[in-house]
Amino acid sequence: MASIISAQNVTKVYDMGEEKVRALDGISLDVEKGEFVSIIGQSGSGKTTLLDIMSVLQRPTTGEVYINGKPISKMKDSELAKIRGKTIGFVFQNFNLINRMTTLENVMLPLWFQGVPYEERKRRAEKILSDVGLADRLNHKPTELSGGQRQRVAIARALAVNPDIIVADEPTGNLDSKSGATILSIFNKLHHEDKKTILVVTHEIEVAKMGERIIHVKDGKILKSETNNKKSIGGDYK
Repeated sequence: MASIISAQNVTKVYDMGEEKVRALDGISLDVEKGEFVSIIGQSGSGKTTLLDIMSVLQRPTTGEVYINGKPISKMKDSELAKIRGKTIGFVFQNFNLINRMTTLENVMLPLWFQGVPYEERKRRAEKILSDVGLADRLNHKPTELSGGQRQRVAIARALAVNPDIIVADEPTGNLDSKSGATILSIFNKLHHEDKKTILVVTHEIEVAKMGERIIHVKDGKILKSETNNKKSIGGDYK
């Protein structure tokens, strides 16, 4: 099966004035279409930098990243922005919702950037919010929601453009265990039922076990890659 994302001998060096920090040191990683991959490591291991580069939020210092077989080094910034807007959906630890907007408006926003007409934006956003169990929270603002509900809004927003790939950086990091289990059940459904490609970064082994494959990162290198015969994670989010 062809890789949907491929990093080949990637390095990332940050210039901190007199010091240069090598966040990634020659990493190669392929993610196949429909695969669920977890990247685990402690703070400072390079896992978030790797996620950022594989989801084209950053360019590598050296090496190459391919999206659907196309090298990002050959792409203009506008092309990368298009990939970020349509091909990849992002879920962040801190939710990154706009507090002055309602739940519905937050989820409609990516569709506005895509030029989708208002009624279609509204219909799709309502459907996705219903799918993640928030049909009764459409007009609430993020400050009126629990952490778990805000993360579900963030997931709904990531799904609004029907991306091929969903990337999540510590998606349960700010949640209690019950809310975290609910979020993981949504990712499980997206993978098994909707056949989404999912790439999750975490420092928690229980979260990493959601993936079919677990990539262990330390000091900017891949220590090991292991196949995980995961079990379905329960949790009713409706």
